[in-house]
Amino acid sequence: MTAILEIATASLVLAFMFALPQVGSARDVAPPAPYGAVPSERQLKWLNLEMYGFCHFTVNTFTGREWGLGDEKESVFDPTEFDADQIASAFKAGGLNGLILTCKHHDGFCLWPSQFTSHSVKNSTWKNGKGDVVGDISLACKRQGLKFGMYLSPWDRNNAAYGTPEYVTYYRNQVRELIDRYGQPFEWWFDGANGGSGYYGGANETRHIDATTYYDWPDTWSLIRKMSPDTVMFSDVGPDTRWVGNEQGEAGYPCWETITLAGKDGKPPAPGVLDTSNLGSGTRNGNAFIPAEVDVSIRPGWFWHAAEHPRSPENLVQLFYQSVGRGATLNLNVPPDNRGRIDDEDIASLKEFHRILSQTFAVNLAANGTITASNTRGDSRRYGPEMMIDGNRDTYWATDDNVNTPEFTASFAKPITFDVVDLREYMPLGQRVEGFEIDTMQNGTWSPFVTGSSIGNRYLFRGPSVTTGQVRVRITASPVCPAISEFGLYKQPDHD
Repeated sequence: MTAILEIATASLVLAFMFALPQVGSARDVAPPAPYGAVPSERQLKWLNLEMYGFCHFTVNTFTGREWGLGDEKESVFDPTEFDADQIASAFKAGGLNGLILTCKHHDGFCLWPSQFTSHSVKNSTWKNGKGDVVGDISLACKRQGLKFGMYLSPWDRNNAAYGTPEYVTYYRNQVRELIDRYGQPFEWWFDGANGGSGYYGGANETRHIDATTYYDWPDTWSLIRKMSPDTVMFSDVGPDTRWVGNEQGEAGYPCWETITLAGKDGKPPAPGVLDTSNLGSGTRNGNAFIPAEVDVSIRPGWFWHAAEHPRSPENLVQLFYQSVGRGATLNLNVPPDNRGRIDDEDIASLKEFHRILSQTFAVNLAANGTITASNTRGDSRRYGPEMMIDGNRDTYWATDDNVNTPEFTASFAKPITFDVVDLREYMPLGQRVEGFEIDTMQNGTWSPFVTGSSIGNRYLFRGPSVTTGQVRVRITASPVCPAISEFGLYKQPDHD
């Protein structure tokens, strides 16, 4: 009986103890308040893709032009060995997570049998007018596990109604048609090229429009938002992701995720009509969360040309660090040839590019260390520094509200050798850090490795190979407490 009473008493004591608030427990420490403009759920999912690809394919592939005039005969489009699965698998082999197809470029030729125009594949000789590039590519993407996106040029050099209100109705009808037929795209790409010379149904003239008002962009965006709420929309001005301001494959640094857009000539900002000076850098504490997308082609042109060749794998790796490594996304164009396939030379470059990145980021050396921090929010395990090396972007290290310039240190039982540093902020709470420094321990003294400002969705730095037993990261400027979701140290593979 005595033993039973002792067990019961001990059980009550334990129950009472666990009922009390626990020091360092997750439940009694509130998370940091969000800072500034913050991303939507659709933007967060899109940012996590990091790399995807453009697929420029139309009559230009067969005429050798970059911009078609709009007077091309439908019979010009005639790929001899079109293979949607081969195209999608090439994108997959390159480590790209999605494919954005030029459903209609400036020439106005539609890669699907649109009911609203005769200028489409339905009147080409390819597959006796029964072909559907958009449908085939969208299904191939599903089979390869790729996201599928759409590009529909607002400018149309073929359509006789371009420049009148009737064309805007035509354009929106095709937006509806594409979403109804092929489902919700992960990204919708709006070009900034608007108006100029064209065929225009035989008029063969130059037509100018006021791009700030002609398309009534808010209503077009609203249409897509209603039909496809998870779609991220790209243009010079967003509304979800912005152009980086160049086509060379390079974001600025810093490249803030937020921006305050400015118009031009006294007009409001619109695709093709805006002050482009801060597109590559963004605006610290900008009034809108509109991250940059870096769009660049694997070849000199956006469309395939027989005399051109793809970038080297090493150059593609450089583009990755200049885009994804600066908080942007990379949209790498890989154009099919006139057979309707990705050239073997492009595939080889893509595969080696993917191999280099896969091997680089296969092992996070920081995960083998012990991470300590100068401060942890509420001494809670939920916000501990070890959350930065757990491989989960949804967990993060944070500090108390009055601790804006903390530091953390990774210590290793045996020295490690690395040349790549990887940092991520926890983006649902906004972009917070404005300055940081990373040091390595060398002969008992801290030695500078890199100094930076913006972290955002991802910061990557490739430096000289260094061997050390300790790495220190100091947050040197932040208006609020930091929230860092990931910290990585990596070693690039040796060249073959």
